[in-house]
Amino acid sequence: MENNAVVVHSGGQDSTTCLYWALERFAEVHALTFDYGQRHRIEIDCARAIAQRAGVQHTVLPIDTLAALGGNALTDAGQAVRAAAGGALPNTFVPGRNLLFLTCAAAYAWQRGMRHLVTGVAQTDYSGYPDCRETTIAALAHALCLGMEREFEIHTPLMHLSKKDTVLLAQSLGALEAMALTHTCYNGLRPPCGKCPACELRAKGFAEAGIADPLIAP
Repeated sequence: MENNAVVVHSGGQDSTTCLYWALERFAEVHALTFDYGQRHRIEIDCARAIAQRAGVQHTVLPIDTLAALGGNALTDAGQAVRAAAGGALPNTFVPGRNLLFLTCAAAYAWQRGMRHLVTGVAQTDYSGYPDCRETTIAALAHALCLGMEREFEIHTPLMHLSKKDTVLLAQSLGALEAMALTHTCYNGLRPPCGKCPACELRAKGFAEAGIADPLIAP
């Protein structure tokens, strides 16, 4: 299925932009959301609502290993969100998350004869996660092709975009209304807390783009 794609869809701003990016390029798009034991279950609800709005097939896959491993603020209720300090990664980093997501997305695609995978990772204006880097994604794509004997292509339309550029891209794709359904806040709040690193980065992008965020706009 050369003209079909699987989008890794978290229910957030970036993956929603990528979902609409894929809809402009592929005849059939599947949205794939992972239930990895994240503290804020609202992510899954948002992903489901956005996929329904976009009119795409949506699947939620359980991956509870990441929650069992713990050690990060996104799966451990006892950890408050902390920014990076002294060159260390922030405690919102979930080791192996994007690697596991894309591997499972490739397996999902393989079963359906698909080869295009789309993810919203970016190495510009992001939190320093090593599994968001272009070199990581390229290495993973090579491994997936070898390990499953299929010419997978991982598309990363946001890789070199700032958050401002991502907002402008979403606008050009007609995705702004869907942004009202997204969830980004690390504290799991709707309306968002406006204080965590994710909220601050999102607000910065909309402000620099000169566009009101539909999630909080009156």
